[in-house]
Amino acid sequence: VTVHLYRPFSKKHLLDAIPKSTKRIAVLDRTKEAGSIGEPLYLDVVAALKDLNIEVVGGRYGLSSRNTTPKDLAAVFDMLESKLVNNFTIGIEDDVTYLSLPKSSFELKKRVKELLIYGYGSDGMVSASKDLLKIIGEKDDEYVQGYFEYDSKKSGGVTLSHLRFDRNAIDLPYYPEHPNILVVTMDTYLSKFEVTKNLAKDGVLIVNTKSEFEKLKMLDSIKEDIKNKNITVFTIDALEISSRNGLQGKISLVFEAILLKLLGVDDYEEVLSKRIKLRFKTKGEDVVNANIKCVKEAIIGLKPFEGELSSITSTAIKNDVIDTINNRRGYDLAVSDLLPFKNGKFPGGLSKFEKRNVSRHVPVWKSEHCIECGMCSFVCPHAVIRPFVVDEDSEYAKDGIALIGEENGKYKYIISVSEADCTGCGACIEACPGKRGEKALAFGNPNIKRQRLSNTLFNFYKNPQIYDKFTIKGSQLCEPKFEFSGACAGCGETPYIKLLTQLFGDRLVIANATGCSSIYGGSVPSTPYSIPWANSLFEDNAEFGFGLYKGYKTIRNRIKMIMEKSMDSVEPVVRELFETWINNMDDYETTKKVRMELENAVIPRDIRELIDYLEARSVWTIGGDGWAYDIGFSGIDHVLSSLEDVNILVLDTEVYSNTGGQASKASHTGQVCEFTDDGKKTPKKDLFRIAMSYPGVYVASVCLGANMMQVIKAFREAEANKGPSIIIAYATCIEQGIKKGMNCSFKKQKLSVECGYNILMRYKDGILTIDSKEPDFMKFKEFLLGEVRYKALEIKDENLAARMMEENLENAKDRYKYYKNIVSSQEKEEQ
Repeated sequence: VTVHLYRPFSKKHLLDAIPKSTKRIAVLDRTKEAGSIGEPLYLDVVAALKDLNIEVVGGRYGLSSRNTTPKDLAAVFDMLESKLVNNFTIGIEDDVTYLSLPKSSFELKKRVKELLIYGYGSDGMVSASKDLLKIIGEKDDEYVQGYFEYDSKKSGGVTLSHLRFDRNAIDLPYYPEHPNILVVTMDTYLSKFEVTKNLAKDGVLIVNTKSEFEKLKMLDSIKEDIKNKNITVFTIDALEISSRNGLQGKISLVFEAILLKLLGVDDYEEVLSKRIKLRFKTKGEDVVNANIKCVKEAIIGLKPFEGELSSITSTAIKNDVIDTINNRRGYDLAVSDLLPFKNGKFPGGLSKFEKRNVSRHVPVWKSEHCIECGMCSFVCPHAVIRPFVVDEDSEYAKDGIALIGEENGKYKYIISVSEADCTGCGACIEACPGKRGEKALAFGNPNIKRQRLSNTLFNFYKNPQIYDKFTIKGSQLCEPKFEFSGACAGCGETPYIKLLTQLFGDRLVIANATGCSSIYGGSVPSTPYSIPWANSLFEDNAEFGFGLYKGYKTIRNRIKMIMEKSMDSVEPVVRELFETWINNMDDYETTKKVRMELENAVIPRDIRELIDYLEARSVWTIGGDGWAYDIGFSGIDHVLSSLEDVNILVLDTEVYSNTGGQASKASHTGQVCEFTDDGKKTPKKDLFRIAMSYPGVYVASVCLGANMMQVIKAFREAEANKGPSIIIAYATCIEQGIKKGMNCSFKKQKLSVECGYNILMRYKDGILTIDSKEPDFMKFKEFLLGEVRYKALEIKDENLAARMMEENLENAKDRYKYYKNIVSSQEKEEQ
């Protein structure tokens, strides 16, 4: 019996649905209510049947979105037919409370054609799978079904597309268990995941790789499955086909063509060509033609494997909790495995152990062209490229170059890349100024020797702080406390967060709003932060961060009172140090220096235990424009009006990036996205102008690709401001559809400021400073048409696009004029 309308609960409908012969009932809830005598649906059923001679037990299913299979449900029937168990669970191994039911041996006899695709984020395979379902499903005699799984990575994350096809209606509400066809679009998955574990006997395996199949690194279990299940293996270099046709990384149409052919659609080329023209018409004729070429070349590129696997280097699976989850075997974990994390806390900084190897092409340093500027590291979204300053006699100095401006030749300069963590976006290469027209970075193939060096340097070497850290060069010698996140390749948000951690280090505490920054920032076990980080609801993150700040402030003030009362019991020198500390509690550099001097001082034990709490904590509240401009704006209003020393960083992509690209109040006039398919009709909300109206506030508008030093200056000034501070950081995003690719995102940021689309500004102590030059509004149209979010409207309706583009331009001119007049008024008052 399935309950569709839960509340108000209908006793009549329940009784009508239950057969008169019913003696026992098991009620399955998909929740666990701690402290209750039973779950909600169970309690309602018990109450409804209290006057009948029916035994009712309750249990739980689908916890943490766990797949519930026929074997799980058969286990419930087995229990009802034998010994009743109340408060049971299915689908998990509960070896702590022992309330889980054992799996049944039940097997469905009926089989339908099943297909499983292992893809990776941004390869287009989920969209291709959905298109595949539409094409097959449009046939009169075919039924289709699709389930889709995504991990938390924005780029290079694992996606699973579960597809079913049959001539009869499909009523199987769970993931397919025995696929006939298996597609693996990333060959490194063979060394990590048991991809063939459930592949049916005589099944087909298709692997996307440029290597010969017999030379690939893979698990022993996969080799055994290929042999024992008589699996037919094909390989194809889909990336080479897509790249050759100008679609870097977009392999979906190649596989869609192959799968349609395998599923019996012989006219797949004609079918796909028609759909491509409709699907990509807003992206231009060149994109349409490139996809059609990929379809035509797909089958030609398919190669059967007929060799032996005995000489393959094998890989075994590790079994600790972190590796088990990373290897997509979380379902294998028992409840006892998770006891160390029962308090809800999880270790930080684990992303550095993952080494996903998602990119075939990585940046390789050319030392002879390097000017040691650090800009490559500055723009890197994933913190995979870093500069190191090492002693000239060090073993690391062999490939280094002389440090510019270093008189005694003591140091060497090195750029090292963690190639196993690189997403291959190329942002570092685009940002590199090089020397005499030659870049100091170029794409090359990954190299194990270079990776070993980066592992050592990244994990164990600490740079000497020979430059001011509040400079581009100096900041990049600081260790990032945010690294190897699951953000998209070329992400415009993460360089701001990485820089924040480099400037303020271990004293940072981050309150994060749900959105992109929570997905790439806190998904277990790929935790990129090695500083305190906590996520809050979308709507109340400003208040959440404010609460953290107030908590730290309250604790420090109480400790200050305790220590002031205890000063008589310490030596005069130590008392003087404590007084210096207490009087400069918000000055991190001073408190750090005092703490070092107190390390060896004789201090009563009760006072020494309080020292850690006195560390000057810097709480930053971070989130996207959907939070700051829309759903969480009332909270920002509350915090900015508090007069308290709070810091807010808005990662402004001008769209709801995490949920598929919906319009926000940060979206501009004429911008095409979800809910504004014919162009947004209203201008962007001016959050800077609103924030200026609060007393004691510091406001900054920054754009990393346009002026790196202005970003550093804004962070430093916001941190130093004793009142509320808010920084609005323009961040490029894959949802904007930058036509030249995300590798050029920082050039796009620069152009956004040059054309007047963005203005670099700082508002401090009632004084507004415009940091960007007079805009060249002649470049405005060039900027807009370089992005699909604006170009799409021109393709749909040229006249409407022209009108909205002009309106967008006029809005930009009016905005600049407004702020320019404020600056002019200030200058007149000074005179």
